Amino acid sequence: MTDQIPLANQPNVQLPHPLIALIPVLVLVGMMVLMITLFGSDALGGGTQIALLLASAVCISISMLAYRVKWQAFEKCIVETVSSSVVSLCILLIIGMMSSSWMVSGVVPTLIYYGVQILSPTYYLACTCFICAVVSVMTGSSWTTVATIGVALIGIGSALGIPAYWSAGAIISGAYFGDKISPLSDTTVLASSVAEVNLFTHIRYMLQTTVPSMGVTLIIFAVAGFFFVSEGEAQVTEYTEHLAATYNISLWTLLVPVLTGVMIARRVPSLITLFASSLLAGICALILQPDILVTIAGEDTLGMGTVGQCVKGMLMTFFTATNVDTGSSVVNDLVATSGMAGMLNTIWLILCAMCFGGAMVASGMLQSITRVIIRTIRGTVSLVGSTACSGILSNILTCDQYISIILTVSMFKKAYKENGYEARLLSRTTEDATTVTSVLIPWNTCGMTQSTVLGVPTLAYLPFCFFNYISPFMSIIVSSIKVKNPRTYEETINSRM
Repeated sequence: MTDQIPLANQPNVQLPHPLIALIPVLVLVGMMVLMITLFGSDALGGGTQIALLLASAVCISISMLAYRVKWQAFEKCIVETVSSSVVSLCILLIIGMMSSSWMVSGVVPTLIYYGVQILSPTYYLACTCFICAVVSVMTGSSWTTVATIGVALIGIGSALGIPAYWSAGAIISGAYFGDKISPLSDTTVLASSVAEVNLFTHIRYMLQTTVPSMGVTLIIFAVAGFFFVSEGEAQVTEYTEHLAATYNISLWTLLVPVLTGVMIARRVPSLITLFASSLLAGICALILQPDILVTIAGEDTLGMGTVGQCVKGMLMTFFTATNVDTGSSVVNDLVATSGMAGMLNTIWLILCAMCFGGAMVASGMLQSITRVIIRTIRGTVSLVGSTACSGILSNILTCDQYISIILTVSMFKKAYKENGYEARLLSRTTEDATTVTSVLIPWNTCGMTQSTVLGVPTLAYLPFCFFNYISPFMSIIVSSIKVKNPRTYEETINSRM
């Protein structure tokens, strides 16, 4: 992935003036406001994609006409940027497949059925955040955590009367805690390797900011839970009765998440794990939910028998939207699925976002903006704050957390080295600001993915992802307390294991 960066850092490329570099950003913001005004929640169906492409066109036009940047530079950077997201796009399709199969097979309905009877609305938010944190630490993946246990927990929250945006905030806060500090996390490995810091040194140093951030987050969710004591208990009966009447609620369905957990523990690649989990859920649906599959298959079965209808229903579950009539409109909305087809708008959006990010990198506009931030550095707190701001800005402009991590470390590595700061301070600050804030940006790959999977708009859950925006501030606060760095940049590199 590091091959993408030199395009942006070529010494013979004239960087545009920062005010010029802001023009595509302002165009994007203006177009996004217009699209949301015109289309509302349907903006992701095409309006947002057009906004990204128009902003990309503005960036490319300015660079080619005013700074003589060749089209081949943009083409190469965009191709490299898009190619780096191919695996993520495949995972996104499989997540759509898995989410639907887990629902129709009865895995999620069973978890909801028992979960609403065990969890109390008072402690639901704190428990949800903690559970997702544990699962994410074990899996090393926020995407997998949200797509599996997260989907079930948001259903439980709905049954308990917890607003979906609160549930999504708790799920995402916990999921990104693990994504940030798990040794299995690709972002954790990427940040430490690019900054040239030993992985476990990086993780131990992050605990100084990550644990306090999660502690504050859990306290907030625990306090917030007391405001939902009397709102959801009346809905529990409705959910359990209609789920039990429609699905074959069985503990056997939990074999699917158990086997998925085993694959995760054995560090089977995410793409293989999610696909295998989808197939297991499909088999479970054939055995335990044949009536539902026949209903999904519809009347046009071309003379097929029951087995053929079930197989057709299972395949339709994988790739298209399904609606199961439970007798309750609220429960119907909960168990409705969209399959792989439901992810297509998000994939389209990601591709357009990658074009914009690639254009901003190839033109040097992102670097021009970042240099202004670097000039403000006056000490440890200033350096950490500048790094955090640049990480967030990279997330906004490149629309991908992996590229943002690489760019942020690459741009600040020299500044940290020249000022005698630790490499692990750079890697920690990058993770504190970049990894966790990617999910808060509607057009970032993480924001788009989690919004699609949970069915909650990014801007709706953003205020409730406390861990995600406490982390950058905690990084700055801790750096102000620990002004004296015990080890220099060179000493940290020389001690790598």
